[in-house]
Amino acid sequence: MNTIQHLLARASMILVAATLTALNASAATFRFADQGDALSMDPHSLNESLQLTITANVFEPLVGRGKKLELVPLLATSWKQTAPTVWRFTLRQNVKFHDGTPFNADDVIFSYERSKADGSDMKTKIGTVKEIKKIDDYTVDFVTNEPFPILPDTINTWFIMSKVWCEKNNSTTPVDVRKGKENAATLRANGTGPFMLKSREPGVRTVFTSFPGYWDKVESNVTEATFTPIKNDATRVAALVSGDIDMMEPVPLQDIDKLKAAANLKVLQGPELRTIFLGMDQSRDELLFSNVKGKNPFKDKRVRQAFYQTIDIEAIKTRIMRGAATPTNLMIAPGIKGFVPDLNKRLPHDAAAAKKLLVDAGYADGFEVGMNCPNDRYVNDSAICQAITAMLAQIGVKVNLMAETKVTYFPKILSRNTSFYMLGWTPDSYDAQNALFALIMTPSPAGQGLFNLGTYSNKRVDELSAQIASELDQTKRNAMIAEAFKIHGDDIGHIPLHQQALAWAMKKNVELVQLADNFNLLKWVVIK
Repeated sequence: MNTIQHLLARASMILVAATLTALNASAATFRFADQGDALSMDPHSLNESLQLTITANVFEPLVGRGKKLELVPLLATSWKQTAPTVWRFTLRQNVKFHDGTPFNADDVIFSYERSKADGSDMKTKIGTVKEIKKIDDYTVDFVTNEPFPILPDTINTWFIMSKVWCEKNNSTTPVDVRKGKENAATLRANGTGPFMLKSREPGVRTVFTSFPGYWDKVESNVTEATFTPIKNDATRVAALVSGDIDMMEPVPLQDIDKLKAAANLKVLQGPELRTIFLGMDQSRDELLFSNVKGKNPFKDKRVRQAFYQTIDIEAIKTRIMRGAATPTNLMIAPGIKGFVPDLNKRLPHDAAAAKKLLVDAGYADGFEVGMNCPNDRYVNDSAICQAITAMLAQIGVKVNLMAETKVTYFPKILSRNTSFYMLGWTPDSYDAQNALFALIMTPSPAGQGLFNLGTYSNKRVDELSAQIASELDQTKRNAMIAEAFKIHGDDIGHIPLHQQALAWAMKKNVELVQLADNFNLLKWVVIK
């Protein structure tokens, strides 16, 4: 090697070394925590936002959401309606799953069939789809039962799985979390997303690493991320203050000001699109958990209204939520398409009127009923349920409160093994149709009413909800949405409580995007 060649070679080595040093300097680890854990790594097993935000780092939908919740192309590069009941999606080419398998139309069709299977919790997302036709390897047609103009809005958390991987690992159908079953997809994952699942210890930690073969440029400099469920509020705060974690949510309301004042920490707050509400079993002839035998008190509207009017929502807002809640009379939040401000006035809190309603319904001495509530899913969920228990005692209703971790809570209530329960819901389409379809319509095997756990049923609401799905005239559509919510409200089909506020805390060197649907995506996390 002559002198010039030697100098060039040495310069090249110096350049490579400098590049590697720069890359290592920018690489970062990220440790984040929540009060609960995902129940599974199977993206079709549970339609619950914490689980979806965790699995959204590994798996991807055809159409996603951007930083302003706008629709963005992910595994589909474009989509258009080619007929009133047909949506054509052009799929992204040169995309690989984490195991190196190429993504194509077969994976989309497989994921559709898998999402319809017993054990799937995704039926509400694809319930309007009659079939998916393969045009070629990178083109598919979604054929809907009726015209469905908002289809792209409804599938942003419907994730695509690898047909090859699922067949190889005996995971061609999701397992039902309600029955506590498992398969390979419960603890393992193979998606197309920007992060790969490195390890999974349920209830302890889940570790992700960046996917070097990801099809798109990622804004994040995180190369490894560890998620830790920390149920106890004080422990979660202490972990952030001590530096054991970099970010946590939700921030206990009583600790917001303290964390804001910390020199090395910051708190992000904002409105959330989730509505917290109570549901009642209105289907069984006798409640599962009650001392009333031979009949179901919740079938009587007067009883449901008595429960509603006994609840002092302002006391819950000020004393339990410390003002970080917006009381509501609707099952959707402001910001959701179809929100009806004129219907958002709650019935007055009036314990005397509630007591009279119970007397008129034949329960002058009250009755006992079991109530299911999570203690690690929503902001102050258990405290809210305890307050409601005390309020109902004022009218002679003895509530036997069963508060438990979401790991056991969701399988129980989703199997309808409940008489009275709390639930929160964010329409992932950001449209009222989703709440009507999933929460309020009469349940059916196709996914309609899948989360209507008390089986509220009104024929006119069902008719309107079906028409809303296909109506193109926005004025007519809004009028039908208003009518459906008016009927549901008059029936006291559920008891809406409030929209909770978001509060995340993190180190000051952490930059991320707080979305109103409470998703925290690693692809936007930057450690400075």
